[in-house]
Amino acid sequence: MDRTLESLRRIIAQVLPHRDPALVFKDLNVVSMLQEFWESKQQQRAAFPSEGVVVYESLPAPGPPFVSYVTLPGGSCFGNFQCCLSRAEARRDAAKVALINSLFNELPSRRITKEFIMESVREAVASTSGTLDDADDPSTSVGAYHYMLESNMGKTMLEFQELMTFFQLLHWNGSLKALRETKCSRQEVISYYSQYSLDEKMRSHMALDWIMKERESPGIVSQELRMALRQLEEARKAGQELRFYKEKKEILSLALTQICSDPDTSSPSDDQLSLTALCGYH
Repeated sequence: MDRTLESLRRIIAQVLPHRDPALVFKDLNVVSMLQEFWESKQQQRAAFPSEGVVVYESLPAPGPPFVSYVTLPGGSCFGNFQCCLSRAEARRDAAKVALINSLFNELPSRRITKEFIMESVREAVASTSGTLDDADDPSTSVGAYHYMLESNMGKTMLEFQELMTFFQLLHWNGSLKALRETKCSRQEVISYYSQYSLDEKMRSHMALDWIMKERESPGIVSQELRMALRQLEEARKAGQELRFYKEKKEILSLALTQICSDPDTSSPSDDQLSLTALCGYH
């Protein structure tokens, strides 16, 4: 732990040279510090040079507790995990979580190296009850993960998280399964989708897929949205990276808006009534 803190202090001294490392996390103006950190990174063209700056989003609420999200260049998202009595406090708390994660991302241990890949593959094998031989077989989940890590050698974990979130969403959406049914290998599927990015066009395509699923199984969108909201809330309170859950919520909300504006999308049912009740949420 002491070595980690010392490493963070060195990073702060490099990226924010005029800041006192001992006072960084006590500074009430952590919002400006986070902005300054990423502006400095982009000036160095060290990470996400084509992306925008830090973006905040506060959920509408009539009163406390308030919730705020902060999205970093590259797409990683964090939120306040404390119970905040004002929007400003929620914004500061979210910025603090994001700043800590941004600093940790600068540690050498957070960069994808051969040693990092070996350790990650071993952990993946243990969690899937597979074998190390699976790592060399792109047709297995461990092999596909190994291939993705190898393809992103040298990147940081926040950079790699962007790609992982994209493929998590494709898997959840059923897009990977659909492409594999064309007899493509996992490696070919990964190579195919690596040409695309998670943008408004891709979100619209995924929302359209869920509208089609709603026609086949009325109520499925509201069910998935309730689950996504619960997962987002639990992950936020745990201080975890939120983009996967937040993107699910946005995609399902987009589909729900279209479904609510088109009464003929699916036949009425008890689930449809609960879906309609959620139509005001976005």
